[in-house]
Amino acid sequence: MAQFINPFSDWGFKHIFGREISKDLLICFLNDLFAGEFVIKSLAFGNKEQIGLSKDSREVIFDIYCTTDEGKEIIVEMQNRGQEHFIDRALYYTSRVIVNQGIKGEWDYDIRPVYTICFMNFVDPLLPLGKLRTDMILADKDNGKMVSDKIRMVYLMLPFFEKTETECENDFERWIFVLKNMNTFERMPFLAKNAVFKKLAEISDLRTLSKKDMDKYEDSIRIMRDAYATYKYAIKTGLEDGRKQGLEEGMAQGMEKGMEKGKAEAERQKNIEFAKLMLSDGDSTEKIQRYTGLTAEEINEIAQSLH
Repeated sequence: MAQFINPFSDWGFKHIFGREISKDLLICFLNDLFAGEFVIKSLAFGNKEQIGLSKDSREVIFDIYCTTDEGKEIIVEMQNRGQEHFIDRALYYTSRVIVNQGIKGEWDYDIRPVYTICFMNFVDPLLPLGKLRTDMILADKDNGKMVSDKIRMVYLMLPFFEKTETECENDFERWIFVLKNMNTFERMPFLAKNAVFKKLAEISDLRTLSKKDMDKYEDSIRIMRDAYATYKYAIKTGLEDGRKQGLEEGMAQGMEKGMEKGKAEAERQKNIEFAKLMLSDGDSTEKIQRYTGLTAEEINEIAQSLH
């Protein structure tokens, strides 16, 4: 029986990565994600609610929002179900954080880098199919050279990660394997590989949750399941409507095609009868072809039937 938190629930994801007590888990994951590029030594959680540009603007609420010791601002989102314009949504989130860096008065537009990391438990057809990780940057279209490091979006499509526990080659792959399958584990893997997974096991063990936290977790799971049920119902309803519409259209098209076919057959029979009369009058095959549109083979068959 599974004994770990489902990280795809809103509360579960924030419980693992969005608290001071588990901050080192987030630092470790980010360092494994950007291995070889930079190292985060510390980070500070920021206000997850980004105030709108005007009083009437809507607030943007992130799953996790933090700033690293180097000044990079990082957004981390967990999206369990696909939605229309998801790529644009992530761009909007990232852009809002950049815009909110603006300073009134004299300012030279020296902005801090903003990274958005999206865990996606679904496949978005706009991203490369079959690819777990897609990094989007501002780059020259022709040579691919980066022109600015101030904005970057990392999309992790978890359905495309198919490695088993023994096939994981580095800590980043181990993280992805654990997060994708954690709610099915009876034991946490990789405990001997990296101490961070031991802490992850302690943080996410359902048996260690307080009554209050367990209630919050169960509410989060219920919301997630309700959303999934709504999603499935929408698909089912859409399919049924599509089948009904397709059936009605099919019947209409069938009737139309049947009428066209019947009309064509009636015209053909009329031409056959006309050809019989012309043959009886001794008209040539060429002449009958011109008046009826029948082929020479068809006219010869009609002639043989008359004999």
